[in-house]
Amino acid sequence: MRVAVCQLNARDDRERNLSEARGLLERAAAAGAELAVLPEYVDYLGRAKGMPPPEGVDGEFARFFAAAAGELGIWVHAGSFHETGPDDEHTYNTSLVFSPAGERVAVYRKIHLYDVEIPGRVSYQESRTVAAGEDVVVAPVAGVPLGLSICYDLRFPELYRRLADGGAQVVVVPAAFMMHTGRDHWEVLLRARAIENQCYVVAAGQIGDHEPDRTCFGRSMVIDPWGTVIAQAPDVVGIVTADLDLSRVEKIRTEVPSLANRRLF
Repeated sequence: MRVAVCQLNARDDRERNLSEARGLLERAAAAGAELAVLPEYVDYLGRAKGMPPPEGVDGEFARFFAAAAGELGIWVHAGSFHETGPDDEHTYNTSLVFSPAGERVAVYRKIHLYDVEIPGRVSYQESRTVAAGEDVVVAPVAGVPLGLSICYDLRFPELYRRLADGGAQVVVVPAAFMMHTGRDHWEVLLRARAIENQCYVVAAGQIGDHEPDRTCFGRSMVIDPWGTVIAQAPDVVGIVTADLDLSRVEKIRTEVPSLANRRLF
């Protein structure tokens, strides 16, 4: 399977964001990708007061990427978007996956929310505006079990073990990692999740500046089940592709049978 990670600089202009995402998907299709993965919050990154109204999983955002998948004839993981939430105060952070026929085959809502309170330094409560999802999702994509996660989920290895237990051979991580954490943690965590679960990890990140005065790290990459980075995007908007050898998953799981040797306490 050839995959493409699409590195985007989404900002506070939804129409521009979608247009640039479509262009990246076209480049992925031209490069022969069967699956293209976009980053977290493709629809909007900016100040909360300017955010367009959230919408459902059959709304304009979904129709846009369903059409792109169908017209380009590829599997599209549409990163994530602001989905209508359980009440007027909360949205969901939601990933959608579309088949080459333009059919929606998976919905995943981000489970782990970033809440931090450091007196005098940082006060950020994602849960004030975003509701947590509950379902662990593994979806068949081109015959390959694909595990879904989003950004901050990356710091919680138990989710990825659940995905591996559910049959995932490839895990996707659309993200908008900030520069200060991305420098030290992004690659380390991605490689750890690949090594622990002996699966491919396909991580698409936002890159560059957006309001309010934030910068995303980028460095989208693909990692094999041994933990080796086999493709990495440069620090610009664009795509990078990698060919996944799914037989390598079974080979590594056989030769280093840590999943089979696991003991539960």
